[in-house]
Formats: sequence, C-alpha cells, structure tokens
Amino acid sequence: MAIRFREDKDVPQRTYTGSKLASYRGYKKYLKSDFGGRCGYTNCNHLWFGGSSNFHIDHFKPKSKYPHLETEYNNLVYSCSYVNIAKSDDDFEYLDPCDDDYNEHFYRDTKGNIHPIETSSKAVYMHTKLKLYLSRYSIIYMLDLLLQKMNQLKKVIEGLTDEPYKNEVLQLQGELANEFIGYLEYLEIEQ
Repeated sequence: MAIRFREDKDVPQRTYTGSKLASYRGYKKYLKSDFGGRCGYTNCNHLWFGGSSNFHIDHFKPKSKYPHLETEYNNLVYSCSYVNIAKSDDDFEYLDPCDDDYNEHFYRDTKGNIHPIETSSKAVYMHTKLKLYLSRYSIIYMLDLLLQKMNQLKKVIEGLTDEPYKNEVLQLQGELANEFIGYLEYLEIEQ
C-alpha cells in the first residue's frame, strides 16, 4: 500500500522576504520555520537528529559551482546531515522540495520506507544518490507516527472520567510507549 510522501501541512515554503544576509548560515532559523523543522528531502523531523543544531543548510545548486547563489534564500534547503553530505556538490537537476510536489515523485510503504515513482527519473536518481532507501528514514517515520498516536492518546486520557476505561487506555498508552522505546533503541544501534 502506497502512503503519501508528505502531508500537505508538511510541504515546505520559502517565505523569507527580508534583506539579503552576508552569510547563508544566518538564514537557518528562517529555513527551520519554512521547512517545519523537517528535512526538505526526507521529510524527517530534526528532533530525531538532535534538533536544528545538527541539521545542515543545503545549497540546492552547489555553491562550489554557483557561487553567486551562495546566499540566495531560494537556493537553500533545510536538510539532515546525511542527505546534505550524500548530495555534496552534485549538480544533478534535483527536485526542489518547495517547488516540486514530492508526492508526485515519491511514496512510502506501510513501514515508512521511501520509494521513488519509477516514471520519475529525477526521483529514481535522488533515491540512489541521496540514499533515501536507508532504514533510518523508515524508523524515523515510524517514530513520528508513534509520537502522534501517543499525543492523541494523552488528549483522550485527559478527557476520560470513567476510571476502568481510563485505566484500560492508560495500559494501551504504556504498550505504545514500549514500542516507541524499542524504535529509539533500534535507532541508537543504527547510528
């Protein structure tokens, strides 16, 4: 079963309209906001990488080949370090996370693995070059889902007044927490 690569609420948009900054690093807080704290290429939340301090700023068009674009906000992508390092100075015509609908080029399976849509040559290339097939991205996807469900349960539990039912739901929350911890432990081994 194919699952959308990213939800509409997670689609990044470059909104910065302030003056041009002398260093591209100065844009990081704006990129973090515009990309919703998620990697533009994998849609992984920076939370699972240790927050924004461990995220990179990717130059969509490499600064080594396009030095005039080094501080152009529209050329910057909030990116996890793994993808930014894999992409490096590659000058392939990548899909821009803000301008291209990634749902038309990628999908996830039920375990959260990222797959390219085979008719999209750009997606197929990116999947290989950026190593989007790595299990870390499916694990992070599942961690996000578990966290969402735990937050939903927390809200439900807060509104319950029937004690026996509340205890049953608290037990379910505990089971989810165990699953969540299991994924975190696997992530520690993976790195």
